[in-house]
Amino acid sequence: MLVDLDALYPKLIHLMLDTVFVVDVQDKIVFVSDACEALLGYPADELIGTSISDYWHPDDLATTRASIDRVMNGQPHLDFCNRYLRKDGGIVFILWSAQWSEEEGVRIGVARDVTALRHAEEELRFLAHHDPLTGLTNRSLFNDRLDSGLRAAHRHQNSLALLFLDIDHFKDINDAHGHAVGDRVLCTIARRLEGCVRETDTVARMGGDEFTVLLTDIQSADAVSNKVEHILSVLSEPLGAEFGDINMISCSIGVACYPADGEDVDTLMSQADGDMYRMKRRRSEAG
Repeated sequence: MLVDLDALYPKLIHLMLDTVFVVDVQDKIVFVSDACEALLGYPADELIGTSISDYWHPDDLATTRASIDRVMNGQPHLDFCNRYLRKDGGIVFILWSAQWSEEEGVRIGVARDVTALRHAEEELRFLAHHDPLTGLTNRSLFNDRLDSGLRAAHRHQNSLALLFLDIDHFKDINDAHGHAVGDRVLCTIARRLEGCVRETDTVARMGGDEFTVLLTDIQSADAVSNKVEHILSVLSEPLGAEFGDINMISCSIGVACYPADGEDVDTLMSQADGDMYRMKRRRSEAG
């Protein structure tokens, strides 16, 4: 039995999970397979005759045009990724395999939806540098930012401050109310700390109930002292009815400044940590 391949090819194309586009030299879509509706939300008859550039994400215009120029110069682009706008207003990440057909005067492209993959990659990158409970910067990224901040401070002859925070009697909260409540307290502390600093500063959870804050471009010692007092005041505000009889929390804060207390990451961390424990000891002896 002979198979009419010319009649079979269109059926095969429309069965593909990836979307096939054929676009002329003016960027008009002259053919698109049925998978386009799952990809962009438009049935094929709505796309044909429109300009494919109408669906490009505005932030990807330049890179998409550069890829098209490459393809039309005879260099197939087999791994180009950009973003398209869906009919419902959503954004889809598309991985392209495309080439120029000189004989027909059209670009032929196969589009694969890689949105889920890109989001998973972004989530993995985030988790690699952030604390999974609070969403704050983790120890690794904080040390990198402290190191970068030190280099910048040295280059521009500026100062910076490192704050090391430990929540007073946090173990008692976990023991009396359970770790779930303790975790909610930590998240509340994280949000309050973020609200106390500038976007150029960094708040991190180092582990357990220990947090650090990097304050860059410090103008004076008084500015650091004022920031510490502000943080102490904000953290001591009532927690809210959802925390039951845990009315408020307190913390001990140690401070180390560059260059007065050290000029490298390890020295500053050690100085701030030691200052925090001295502060905690004084508070315990006084109370």
